[in-house]
Amino acid sequence: MFNKNGWILPYIKENRRLFIVVIFLSSLTIFAAASLMYTSGYLISKAATRPENILMVYVPIVAVRTFGILRSASKYVERLVGHHTILKILSRMRTRLFSNLEPYALNINSKFKTGDILGLLANDIEYLQDIYLKTIFPGIASLFIYVLSVVALGFFSIPFAILTAIVSFVLIGILPLFSLLVEKARTHQIKKEKSHIYENLTDAVMGISDWLFSGKQKSFIKKYEEMDESLRTIQSKEKRFRRRRDLIAQFIVAILVLMMLYWAGNASLTGDIPRTFIAAFVLIIFPLTEAFIPLSNSIGSVPLYTDSITRLEGIKEVNRDQVLPKLEENIDDYRKIEFQNVTFHYSEGETVLNNVSFAIEPNKKTALLGPSGSGKSTILKLIEGVESPIAGSVIVNELESISFGDHISKVISVLNQKPYLFDTTVLNNIRLGNPKASDEEVIKVTKMVELHEYIASLPEGYHTSMQETGVRFSGGERQRIALARILLQNTPIVILDEPTVGLDSITERKLLATIFKVLEGKTVLWITHHLIGAEMADQILFLDKGTIAMKGSHDTLFKTEERYRKLFELDRPFRVSE
Repeated sequence: MFNKNGWILPYIKENRRLFIVVIFLSSLTIFAAASLMYTSGYLISKAATRPENILMVYVPIVAVRTFGILRSASKYVERLVGHHTILKILSRMRTRLFSNLEPYALNINSKFKTGDILGLLANDIEYLQDIYLKTIFPGIASLFIYVLSVVALGFFSIPFAILTAIVSFVLIGILPLFSLLVEKARTHQIKKEKSHIYENLTDAVMGISDWLFSGKQKSFIKKYEEMDESLRTIQSKEKRFRRRRDLIAQFIVAILVLMMLYWAGNASLTGDIPRTFIAAFVLIIFPLTEAFIPLSNSIGSVPLYTDSITRLEGIKEVNRDQVLPKLEENIDDYRKIEFQNVTFHYSEGETVLNNVSFAIEPNKKTALLGPSGSGKSTILKLIEGVESPIAGSVIVNELESISFGDHISKVISVLNQKPYLFDTTVLNNIRLGNPKASDEEVIKVTKMVELHEYIASLPEGYHTSMQETGVRFSGGERQRIALARILLQNTPIVILDEPTVGLDSITERKLLATIFKVLEGKTVLWITHHLIGAEMADQILFLDKGTIAMKGSHDTLFKTEERYRKLFELDRPFRVSE
């Protein structure tokens, strides 16, 4: 919890001066409250003895007023400085959290479900403010006052000071530790139940139409009520435990009061202390124990903080501040992708990738083949930085892919299965790849993808409306328009995510030939599930069940791998003469 890159220690170090001020003010508040009760007890006793001089009660009266004002003033300033410090820390934490969650929020299949993200935003950061306000600040202040009180009492009687220290330690040490042990499992269980409620509720809201059409509203409400009742039962047990623990704490306070009354009475009889100090010593017990008792509740909540911190630290964190300057030095250098011992699985699911290692070499065409469900889409998400590995690293040049954030589009462009075309002109659709491109540059790339003559033949040429989703164009033509966008985007790495799905074999082969021709000199990763055109790739990676089952050039695999040869022949029932 207190590691150097965690969510607690760095903020303590960063704001250590403010922390010292808050702890001093907190200690001063407890000291003022104790002094107020001490001088009040002395004043009452002294006034009852009819003092021979008015100064004998006037000074205590002034002291009572002083400590009363000091207690209120120091408490106000302590709250002011303390909350200023915590709000400053929380703002930094939230900014850090939002930045870390950004990649996971982009994809609905992320390892963080919607309910998980809601739980992180709604609870975990808020819990961390309590570790400062309810545990660290009062805990250190109480320990300081505890030591100071024992030392001060030792000036009157060392044996009694030791006995008082032992009994008081039940409040400041034993009960808090007992609370920590008892509530550890219960706190984890409560957070687990709350997380399930968040997940079910958010899933239900997002799929409310399905619930209505299926007619299962009652079953959902019944399930939600059962989960809510289970949570209430656990919380009731927690409340009962805390009531019993507080009762024990009050019993310890009563013992301390009786001990102090007995010792002060005997000390006054022996002449060690004046009789007027009996009430002062007894009354000082109450403000001191009032500061000690809440520690049990605060320390008992530590598992709650630990659970929140564990979840927060489960988000892979990267420093993106250094990415853009490096990219601006020379974006064209970012041409190599490396998977180094990458393991990945979605939450509560089977392993999708298992210790996968390979390299996509610069300026080469690499085909990533494999059956549906083998992990191809996951590899794409890892490269784009939408997901981060459970273990291992995905490196683009010398930087981890997750570190690029929004800057990944400067390095990698993707030709998807179904590129979206907007209801605007052909010119505007192609220019999406680079909004600053001139008309001449747009025409140049359309010629490269062999689409210029067709567009020029349209009634309004490049100013012809695409219509919604580009329905006036065929599948192959839509892919060529998307390819023209990518050429305008001009990234050093291009990923082809099964761009020929749904096309006939002749159109598919022609489109692939055009794609590889215009992307010559770039690093190309072609993700596909069948082998038509595989011979055009410089390297072939065959992914199966989360591992690289085959690797090599088409000719090598065709000669040495019987499985590859059979799959290639099945995928190509006819031969095309070269």
